[in-house]
Amino acid sequence: MTQLWTNGTIYTMENEMETVNAVLVNNGKIQAVGSFEELQPLAEEIIDLQGATMYPGFVDSHLHMIGHGAKLQRLDLTTVKSADELLRVVGEVAATLKPGEWLIGEGWNENQFTDSRIPTRNELDAQSTNPILLNRVCHHVVLVNSAALAIGNVTNDTIDPEGGKIGRDPNGDLNGLLYEQATELVASALNKESEEYIQLLEKSLTLAVEDMLSHGLTGGHTEEMSYFGAYSLPLSTYNRVIGEKQNFRVNLLRHHHVFKEMMEQEAHFEGPFVEPGAMKIFADGSYGGSTAALLEPYANEEGNYGMLIHSNEQMEQLVQLARKYNEAVAIHLIGDAGVEQVLNCIEKYPVPEGKRDRLIHCCLVTETQLERIKKLPVILDLQPAFVPSDFPWVLEKLGENRSGYLYAWKTFMDEGLMCAAGTDAPIEAISPLQNIYAAVERKKSNATHDGYIQSEKLTRFEAIRMYTVGSAQAICKEHERGLIKAGFDADFSIFDQDLLQGTSEQMLQAKVLKTVVAGKIVFERK
Repeated sequence: MTQLWTNGTIYTMENEMETVNAVLVNNGKIQAVGSFEELQPLAEEIIDLQGATMYPGFVDSHLHMIGHGAKLQRLDLTTVKSADELLRVVGEVAATLKPGEWLIGEGWNENQFTDSRIPTRNELDAQSTNPILLNRVCHHVVLVNSAALAIGNVTNDTIDPEGGKIGRDPNGDLNGLLYEQATELVASALNKESEEYIQLLEKSLTLAVEDMLSHGLTGGHTEEMSYFGAYSLPLSTYNRVIGEKQNFRVNLLRHHHVFKEMMEQEAHFEGPFVEPGAMKIFADGSYGGSTAALLEPYANEEGNYGMLIHSNEQMEQLVQLARKYNEAVAIHLIGDAGVEQVLNCIEKYPVPEGKRDRLIHCCLVTETQLERIKKLPVILDLQPAFVPSDFPWVLEKLGENRSGYLYAWKTFMDEGLMCAAGTDAPIEAISPLQNIYAAVERKKSNATHDGYIQSEKLTRFEAIRMYTVGSAQAICKEHERGLIKAGFDADFSIFDQDLLQGTSEQMLQAKVLKTVVAGKIVFERK
């Protein structure tokens, strides 16, 4: 049925403040845009926006959807304010568990603790004999108790795995912290083949999609093909939950651990809403865990340069693997040493014609590196919410006088680079409005200051465009998604107020009225 969407403010996002009066949709595509008078004779159904504001569909360019759905069911530690409070909360929940049942928590952050102290393994042991695994907010560090370490066969004699570190106290004993690849020593011990686990994956993904739709998101670029056992488990979950049941656009990045296997086995993606993405690689860690790789040492940790996950030779081999299969790479890089390693490889092995490499996070980039990036067919996959989360403590780690561009979203745009916006959920809140606010104000909504590094503030138009045009550019689909324009996919995010008018604080109060994917209303606020 041919629909005519009208009687609201409809932003095309092609040019700043550009609007159209009506949008004609047929068979999931935008057939035409123009005035109500010229398009009304072509419509079989009139959809009255009743004064609401419509944008091209918002897409989160970087997150972990099953992880986000799992977080909605797990112990939430994001509001914990001290080590003692964390232990108390964990103890209360642990008391409700069956013997042997895992307790998994999400989001603790010692930088918001009043004492900045991380509990020890022994303190966790005092709360429960059940295995406990608590993900730090960055997901590059976990805190576990002795029961979890025993299940993972981690002892004082266990050596650090390549690309990871096992935390120890001054006496050399395990302190319960695991960094980067060492986290898999325990996480891999979870039973990932049971029917209960498979059902949990499906429930988590279903919750994630429902939550994202309620925030006006019409899609997401997600990465988790290697975190839940064989890649076939999460892939089949996506094919069932989305491919068979739901209008929601998913681009699945493929972790390098399973990329070759997926290519050789010709892994099936249930179209049209589930599509394969680039090969995902981690270059380094995080600032919170002091594992992001730096060219100069951390200001508060003498001699600590962070951690490259792969040697230069290994990184080069991974990029070559992607190129062998005519594929782009999507690489997590936080520190400037990680940027350096990656640029050396993708300059040497260019991305295939018609594709773009994705540089994820890019929190610290030197002036020379920026000039090199400008010459490459890449898109920067940025997380504006990192600014209010990481400041001011990140300045203590990096130092006030660190050279280079720090969380420099505005500089990147002014230099003509393509930029997309994501949340890295479950790391940050899934809300696109909170992420847009962070890009524009560079602070928490309740902060009384004027924002961190104010010269890097974006306009609201620029920030919203990262969610629309930018996310389409990230997967080379800017000619069919990201704009309200004839020939484009009929994906819309509809709010009860104009996000480009009023104050940023007023924007945060906006409510999603409808989310539309391929012309179908998939979320409607009652």
